[in-house]
Order: sequence, then structure tokens, then C-alpha cells
Amino acid sequence: MEYDPIKRSLGDVFNKSPFLRKLFYNLLDLLLLRAWHVHKEINELLPILSGKTDINILDAGSGFGQYSYWMAKKMPGSAILSVDVKDEQVADCNSFFQATGIKNVRFEVADLTKFIQEDKFNLALSVDVMEHILEDVQVFKNIHSSLKKDGMLLISTPSDQGGSDVHEDSEDSFIGEHVRDGYNMKEIEDKLKLAGFSKVEPRYSYGTPGKISWRLSMKYPMQMLNVSKLFFIVLPFYYLVAYPFAFILNYLDTNTSHKTGTGLIVKAYK
Repeated sequence: MEYDPIKRSLGDVFNKSPFLRKLFYNLLDLLLLRAWHVHKEINELLPILSGKTDINILDAGSGFGQYSYWMAKKMPGSAILSVDVKDEQVADCNSFFQATGIKNVRFEVADLTKFIQEDKFNLALSVDVMEHILEDVQVFKNIHSSLKKDGMLLISTPSDQGGSDVHEDSEDSFIGEHVRDGYNMKEIEDKLKLAGFSKVEPRYSYGTPGKISWRLSMKYPMQMLNVSKLFFIVLPFYYLVAYPFAFILNYLDTNTSHKTGTGLIVKAYK
């Protein structure tokens, strides 16, 4: 399934006003299990980051900008550079952030395979980006060079344990834009160390609770929208029924450890 056309349709709906854009961000924070995991990791980092005089953050592959928005609210004293390869998303985000008076975030068009700002950032964030980029080691090297000493890269990406909803070698990714179905835990650890990172801490996300939640909150609605955009009318009623179950499952997935899972959360330290 091609995910980008659906994302564009959602963007067209929620870009109509700053209020709708904020509502969209809040809905993404509630629905997306990866957002739950990323928020938890960043919340645990806050005591360390708050002790620094200059906090510079790179949102590497910022997409709709929801993580930059969340971090800007959590860390108003930080300076966040958010980059994405898609011009229209960068323009939309800059317009929204300017309209809402958020001054500590700047969006720029950049190709992560070429982007470097030497020794600049305390934290780099990469959420559901690396599965879209073939030259992943080059990106890891660029981010490593862009981090300050003791800086950290936080990654959320599908694993090879059913990530992208692939369970057999013959199956295609649920998301047609992915260049890989998911990372093996040792593979991504080896690639990050090859890029120069001194310590890598991977863990599984999307365990049994998360896999069920993902189907309820993301896969089935996306499949409906892929059939017809008329399902936009049905979605609010669908989520009224499905979301209470997804909320409980997201909480369980975020607050328990998993021996395996369809997602990976990876912390890599310079």
C-alpha cells in the first residue's frame, strides 16, 4: 500500500487552520504507539538535557513536524532544527510554527545522506525514517559527525520480526515506500558502530500488545482510506469504539519489555 497519498490527504484536511493542525498533532500522539515510546525515551532524557546551557536538537526526517512540536513545548529553551527531504512538508511546518508563535524550531529542506553540521547537536531524533533510506550507514555517519561529544541519536524503526507487516520472505511491505522491511537488531547495532557510535542500546517495541494496537489504530483505518476517501466520514465513529482498546494496549506495550517485536527503539551514543 502506498502511504504517502493518504498522508497528503490528511495533511490537506488538517492544514486548513492552526487549530486543526494542533488537533492533528494531539491525535497522532494518542494513536501512534511509536510516539508513546519516543516520548517516554525523551522524558527520561529531560533531567540530563535540562542541565545543559545550550540544547540543540536535530529532528532528522521531521515529516508532519509533530515530534518537533512536542519537543518545543517540553523544552522551550532548546533550539530545534527539523529537516525533511519534502519541500511541501517543510513549507507547511514553517507556516504553522510561525502562525503559532513557536520560535525555537526551524524547518529546512535537507537530504540526510548529505546533511552534516559538525559537533552541533545534543540529541538527534529519527522516527520511522531509516526504513525509507537505502544509504543508511552514510546517514548514521553524518548524524554522528553532527552530534556533540556525549550526544545521542534516538531511532524508531521497524524490526525484521514482522516490521512493515511482513512475516514471510515472499511478502511485500505494508508501506510501499519502504526500501527495507525492517532491521535485525544486530544489523542496526553493527551499522551504528561502523558509523562511529561508541555505545548502542537497541530494544524491541511493538510486542504482542503493540501489534494488536497497530492493527486497530493504524492498519485497518489506512486500508479503509486506501479503498475510498469517504471513509474519512466513518473514522471518528470507528475510533470511538477502537481507541479505548488501543489506549490500553499502547500503555502495556510502552511499559513492558519484549523479547521480540515488530519495532525497534535504538539509542546510540557518540
